[in-house]
Amino acid sequence: MNTEQQPNFNSTVSIDKVGVEERVSRLNKRSIKNESKMQALKLALSMIDLTTLEGKDSEGKVIQLCSKARTPYAPMPDLPSVAAVCVYPSMVKTAKNALKGTSINVASVATAFPSGMASHQVKLEDTKFAVDAGADEIDMVISRGEFLKGNYNFVYDEIASIKEACGDAHLKVILETGELETYENVRKASDIAMYAGADFIKTSTGKISPAATQPVTLVMLEAIRDYYQATGKMIGMKPAGGIRKAKQALQYLVLVKETLGASWLSPEWFRFGASSLTNDLLMQIVKQETGVYQSSNYFSND
Repeated sequence: MNTEQQPNFNSTVSIDKVGVEERVSRLNKRSIKNESKMQALKLALSMIDLTTLEGKDSEGKVIQLCSKARTPYAPMPDLPSVAAVCVYPSMVKTAKNALKGTSINVASVATAFPSGMASHQVKLEDTKFAVDAGADEIDMVISRGEFLKGNYNFVYDEIASIKEACGDAHLKVILETGELETYENVRKASDIAMYAGADFIKTSTGKISPAATQPVTLVMLEAIRDYYQATGKMIGMKPAGGIRKAKQALQYLVLVKETLGASWLSPEWFRFGASSLTNDLLMQIVKQETGVYQSSNYFSND
């Protein structure tokens, strides 16, 4: 459990909504020089958590996804692999075996994803099952109902206990920002998660709309910056859901660099929860390499 001096979560950090959205708009107008664009596209590819979270998931589908994670585009074998493959706990062992011998992490959602509507004991067992199966990372969801009731200590204690259950696995805490209603709530939930022991904070499950947005991500990045200045501890960030185009990914990288600095521009500290983004990144990389767009039919839909 995190022993750092936690702030008073009943107090509220005021967020300048207009200021946040204007800053995002201003940063989105930044252009990336052609010589840097290929490097940025490959970096974004290396930051993806390639994900399948469907009721119809099968071992065969997970193995195929892991194959794409290892080699995103066979005609260009020198491209980086993705950061992680994210699956349900029941598929962790399959993914672990399929990724043996690589540096690709296996992430697993837990704690009654995506709703979080289960008993604390069930959430702990869900987490331990995934870790015991070999998960390197756990993506948990917070109890949004308790948070919105103002029961902040409940949320803090729940995150801290899940962190303990993770053992050596890293913990990504999903805020489900689309349900938190205000930027102030997003900031408060970010602070609670970090002080409770999160290794990453994550916007969304990808199961509701709106999912990740750049203004919400900026609010969370600023929370990470302030936490780092207060504690000296780096926390990772993962926007998830709704990021489908390479142009969007590059805009997020600019947000990270301008808010947190170049140290966070690494898969160790920044991830995209956006499987559909992979093919658009690959299309843009091929375009940069050859000068022409490859048909989307040349890329597998996983």
